[in-house]
Amino acid sequence: MQSMTGALTVIGVPCSAGAHHGGLERGPAALRAAGLPDRLRRAGWEVSDADDLAARVFTADAAHPRARNRDAVLAACRDVADATSQAIAAGRIPVLVGGDCSITTGTVAGCLAQRPDTGLLYLDGDADLRTPQTTIAGNLDGMVIAALLGHGDPGYAGLAGQVPMLPPQRLAILGYDDGDIDPRERHLLGPPLSHADGTQVAADPVGAAAAARAHVETSAGAIVVHFDVDAVDSADLPLANYPHYGKGLTFGTAVTVLRELCASPAFAGLVLTEVNPTHDPGGDLLDRYTGGVAAALAGPARDR
Repeated sequence: MQSMTGALTVIGVPCSAGAHHGGLERGPAALRAAGLPDRLRRAGWEVSDADDLAARVFTADAAHPRARNRDAVLAACRDVADATSQAIAAGRIPVLVGGDCSITTGTVAGCLAQRPDTGLLYLDGDADLRTPQTTIAGNLDGMVIAALLGHGDPGYAGLAGQVPMLPPQRLAILGYDDGDIDPRERHLLGPPLSHADGTQVAADPVGAAAAARAHVETSAGAIVVHFDVDAVDSADLPLANYPHYGKGLTFGTAVTVLRELCASPAFAGLVLTEVNPTHDPGGDLLDRYTGGVAAALAGPARDR
């Protein structure tokens, strides 16, 4: 593996189409207002801001209860794939600021367009193994990992022009709630996929993150890192679009894990998802979040 560039491109993705409800489309503007690009610069990165992609906003979509807003999600993911591919082709690391988790599918597709050996480190409070057959809510942001492994809606799973998008040996999932997995989905966690639930990560944050990295680095030369704020216990940082009270990591632990994941010499992209600024009208939580993300990236910046 070769170390990637020391230059970041921030790309706003105001998308809530794949989520339970609206609000996430306000995330990119709120995180910019909270100083995310400047904090990344102070952390040691050269940062450009590519502004926002087209907004795709949640609607109830009662006509498609098992794949709500599918066409809007696919359109958002195609935009994300194009922007990601362009950033990587220009020798930069894209930072996709969402927005709901469905955009990570587009990010992986865009990275694959430039780097067929792409892998993914997925720090999330949910395993996101739903399909239209197993879903309850019908939101596509709960179907990301299943789609990447080739299951579920053909358009969503086929965004990169290959199915599956990722072989399981180039994928690691951390921080999820094991009790929320449908028995019909559990087989997707079988080897060679790497996984550690929230309890395991909390017990040994650095060890769990290092193991996930080592697993993916074995066969991936370019690694996308995904961080859903719902991996954090909402009692500590209640920013997640769908609250996870009494579950998940402390924010400090999540920052420790994120730092270890982004320290990979193959680090090629970051996706920040599920921050709902309507939960923080005063801005204190957003300030803490952006500070933590910048702190997680400070070490990797020094190592480039």
